Amino acid sequence: MPETLPAAPWTRRPDLAALVAALGPQNVRWVGGAVRDTLLGHAVNDVDAATPLAPDAVIDRLRDAGIRTVPTGIEHGTVTAILPEGNVEVTTLRRDVSTDGRRATVAFASDWRDDAARRDFTINALYAAPDTREIFDWFGGLEDLAARRVRFIGEARERIREDHLRILRYFRFQARFGATLDPEAEDACSELAPTLKGLSRERVAAELLNLLSLPDPADTVARMHALGVLPVVLPEAGQHGIEALRRLISAEREAGIARDPVRRLAALLPALPAVAETVASRLRLSKAQRERIACAAARTAADRENPRALAYREGRECALDRLLLAGADISALEDWDVPVLPLKGGEIVARGVAAGPDVARILRAVEQKWIAEGFPPRDRVNRIVEEVLRAF
Repeated sequence: MPETLPAAPWTRRPDLAALVAALGPQNVRWVGGAVRDTLLGHAVNDVDAATPLAPDAVIDRLRDAGIRTVPTGIEHGTVTAILPEGNVEVTTLRRDVSTDGRRATVAFASDWRDDAARRDFTINALYAAPDTREIFDWFGGLEDLAARRVRFIGEARERIREDHLRILRYFRFQARFGATLDPEAEDACSELAPTLKGLSRERVAAELLNLLSLPDPADTVARMHALGVLPVVLPEAGQHGIEALRRLISAEREAGIARDPVRRLAALLPALPAVAETVASRLRLSKAQRERIACAAARTAADRENPRALAYREGRECALDRLLLAGADISALEDWDVPVLPLKGGEIVARGVAAGPDVARILRAVEQKWIAEGFPPRDRVNRIVEEVLRAF
């Protein structure tokens, strides 16, 4: 008997049934993550479909059925069907014509196996018929999934030479699904690690952040370092950074704080703002991400002394990052909003101080006392102003 996909809730979606009816059940197979995750008993958020129909035919048939489409990747054969319960990417079967390690030239195909053969790992090359839920597996993906093994389709080195990013994807999938290591894959990733230098920094950054967003990627990151992969993409991350990542993951769990890939990237780096700026620039991180990593890199041993003062000076997010990286108590920031000093320069002028630098100095002095006293209310601020003015 052929293996079949469990009848997960998503397989019974009426909008998916309408899509299948429009294209014809013989022309649709679910593929990739939805199939893999259903077999593992994981929740499925995204559903992808493969079809032998050309993109124009997909668009026409779905339009005739009243289903709107968006040509999100039409040059690669992908059309997004806009459905009430979640959009579906429908991609025409493809085969690789040529590759250069960064991108592939593809041609449309008519053979399901050809389409499966160009995918990266066996566990991602599982297809399921929508009507019978029969699973199609040409490369041993079901066996690898049962063994929690991430294995390249075909010869690992050849697949990596086609797309160098597959090295980082391998480690990300290994961190998420793997329990049994595949020696061929490990050796190939180690040998071909230098090819990662030819990739765009944005692609590298995206894979690193995706890896660091997983529940506990520390062992995988340590293996990437041991195999010579991490030094190629993040040479600033040494053994000390890996241990810092382990401590941070533990601190996040103990504090009940959601895992955060940017904070975890900061853990891998030394506490040197200049280094953090260099890494953020090289990885083409967003302005907000750059500022956050630089702020985390400016951490000092004094941060833990007054968490609320730290949050007031640097912002709540940076304060949480620094405290968690230090393994410090963050309870002082729970259910606490960073306040605003209830005093304006005009009020100082109204008390007889001439407008100018003296007003700014008085405001700073009041603010420092206000912070030191734990952000007292307005009536105490008024008395602090009087104290400062008497001493001025």
